Amino acid sequence: MAKKIEMLCTSCMNQGVPKKVTKGSILIELVLWLFFIIPGLIYSIWRLSNKIEVCPSCGHEGSMIPINSPMAKKLLAT
Repeated sequence: MAKKIEMLCTSCMNQGVPKKVTKGSILIELVLWLFFIIPGLIYSIWRLSNKIEVCPSCGHEGSMIPINSPMAKKLLAT
């Protein structure tokens, strides 16, 4: 099992493990599956392949950097 790496959010300065969020809407996925089988399948595959890591505190996407990186050390020092 992969080791969880602690990261630093450059937006809110929260330290922790980022959480994975699935893009898209479960409601749209259900409607597509109920009424249109093929688009529902395509949408489900797209949702499963587009998971992103966000800050667990502020939810900002793409702002998490490794805690031992030079930029994180610089931010923590100030």
